[in-house]
Amino acid sequence: MEISDQQILSLLQNEASYERGFRQLMSKYQERLYWHIRRVVFEHDDANDVIQNTFIKVYRSIDRFEQKSKLYTWLYRIATNEAITFLNKKKRNAAASIDDEASFLSNQLEADSYFDGDVAQRRLQKAIARLPEKQRLVFNLRYFEEMTYQDISDVLDTSVGALKASYHHAVKKIEHYFREVASE
Repeated sequence: MEISDQQILSLLQNEASYERGFRQLMSKYQERLYWHIRRVVFEHDDANDVIQNTFIKVYRSIDRFEQKSKLYTWLYRIATNEAITFLNKKKRNAAASIDDEASFLSNQLEADSYFDGDVAQRRLQKAIARLPEKQRLVFNLRYFEEMTYQDISDVLDTSVGALKASYHHAVKKIEHYFREVASE
């Protein structure tokens, strides 16, 4: 039986059970957060670095979690911010040779030896890589994580209406990309 977020939080509030609570939190969320981060940064090794940074940040700040939002949306917000920070640093370091973010992300996907997706998955990932950052995040959270717009709003601190518009535009751009590829 899976442990509830409330049980995890209870363990984390007690010094004697803190470590066990943190292990439970990692056990419950590590894989989901890894795949969320992976879809943002594209490379396995980068995702591993970001997930490690995410859990370090969570470990250091869990005592400040006010429970005004769901635990998982708070975790996703930290993971998303860490992934964006990581990508921005990586882009700055590569800025001399790569100007286009879509090309940068697409090249990372092509170079990732851990990506074993079929042609359709690779095309979808390339289409997603071409999206502006916010649309890419909204699409990933809605499509892959199946989050509600309200939960995405909590993660990205954006209105539900804006998120719906971003998702709609992302879907249209992905459809357009698939039509372009099909006509080549």
